[in-house]
Amino acid sequence: SVLGVGGGTTEGYLGSASSVEPVAKMSRADASSPFLHFFRNILDSRCLGVLITVHQLGRTVIPLFIIFFFFFSLQNPATITRILLSHFNWDKEKLMERYFDGNLEKLFAECHVINPSKKSRTRQMNTRSSAQDMPCQICYLNYPNSYFTGLECGHKFCMQCWSEYLTTKIMEEGMGQTISCPAHGCDILVDDNTVMRLITDSKVKLKYQHLITNSFVECNRLLKWCPAPDCHHVVKVQYPDAKPVRCKCGRQFCFNCGENWHDPVKCKWLKKWIKKCDDDSETSNWIAANTKECPKCHVTIEKDGGCNHMVCRNQNCKAEFCWVCLGPWEPHGSAWYNCNRYNEDDAKAARDAQERSRAALQRYLFYCNRYMNHMQSLRFEHKLYAQVKQKMEEMQQHNMSWIEVQFLKKAVDVLCQCRATLMYTYVFAFYLKKNNQSIIFENNQADLENATEVLSGYLERDISQDSLQDIKQKVQDKYRYCESRRRVLLQHVHEGYEKDLWEYIED
Repeated sequence: SVLGVGGGTTEGYLGSASSVEPVAKMSRADASSPFLHFFRNILDSRCLGVLITVHQLGRTVIPLFIIFFFFFSLQNPATITRILLSHFNWDKEKLMERYFDGNLEKLFAECHVINPSKKSRTRQMNTRSSAQDMPCQICYLNYPNSYFTGLECGHKFCMQCWSEYLTTKIMEEGMGQTISCPAHGCDILVDDNTVMRLITDSKVKLKYQHLITNSFVECNRLLKWCPAPDCHHVVKVQYPDAKPVRCKCGRQFCFNCGENWHDPVKCKWLKKWIKKCDDDSETSNWIAANTKECPKCHVTIEKDGGCNHMVCRNQNCKAEFCWVCLGPWEPHGSAWYNCNRYNEDDAKAARDAQERSRAALQRYLFYCNRYMNHMQSLRFEHKLYAQVKQKMEEMQQHNMSWIEVQFLKKAVDVLCQCRATLMYTYVFAFYLKKNNQSIIFENNQADLENATEVLSGYLERDISQDSLQDIKQKVQDKYRYCESRRRVLLQHVHEGYEKDLWEYIED
């Protein structure tokens, strides 16, 4: 079974392509270490999915890997094993290979730890009691010998300096698994026991656990943090692929890129689209209305006066041209405010380039506006659930059962799914070259879009006006049609992926 761990009661979740279903339950008394089950599954490629909170995972990353590496960790402290794993990006096979190749001194040196099988002479010398106070090499204050502590490297500092040093590294620099000894030139890493012993602030301890946990999750191709705000679950899959997964919190996302599930567009194109929107959306309208490109260096230029004689301010260009025709200024002679040279080759080439740029911008705005419109509609329609819930309660008061009124909730679910699909179809269409298959795609897109708008109208307006029976019949017929058309559209796109029917415009 695949087990995720909760508070007093542990409930397991099996992650599939679109849902997470409970598969097992286990009380705290059922196992001395319930996290053992979790890490057994983490290391077992056969499991399909698992969820666990970050607090629980951070608290148990080290001891569970000690159990897994028990056969060689008898001679190695628990936290040394964690440092070794972290050095190899939590790849147990690489660590095992290096550990048993016989050159342990080189291994421990690369991992910046002291070989635990050899006692440090320096440590033995520093364990001798001393009645005299000694100065800390950081703050230079005198303290009794018992107030000093250090690592196997033998460098000792007062506990106050240690605590402040570790707190700064963790809270301000975000360092966890790579905190080295504070002594100058010493690269020996601080072990987890030392960190937990010297830090008293629970927030700092929790942050340290989170950093160690995050290192483990980010190095594992089968693990991904849920991107929902304030969610501290980790999702595990069987294969690292662009598939939808749903966290226990309800958030559905693409396991490959971490964005909301974006079928039918692929992660590559969605990433390019998001970057383009972030770069272009706020300024594109103003640029289109108020600027032109220099015909020589193509730098965007704003006209700040009435004169049509333009001088490019690019230091490497300094081209002089006419604002009206974009041709070189020299042939214009004294025609300072009147341009009649529209047929010259240079001016025509510059205007053609400008027109291509404008056409590309208009094309982008066409798809961007429709993408944003569906995104806005999707936000509004998520609010329909409250309105639908009220209508469902009203229907139950008119002798309709709870099961009979579930069609309204189903209709809102389908509406939101169609909105999300339509939103991403415009990203797909933006990068799609025109061919016969793209025409079929656009027809499917238009059909789904029209049906979705009709269903939205039923749920937003007619739900409060029509009779109960009329509402039920209209809504059921329309959401079933929307489901069908959405399925047809996605099947066609996926078929195109499989048969390599799609050609793309490289932006």
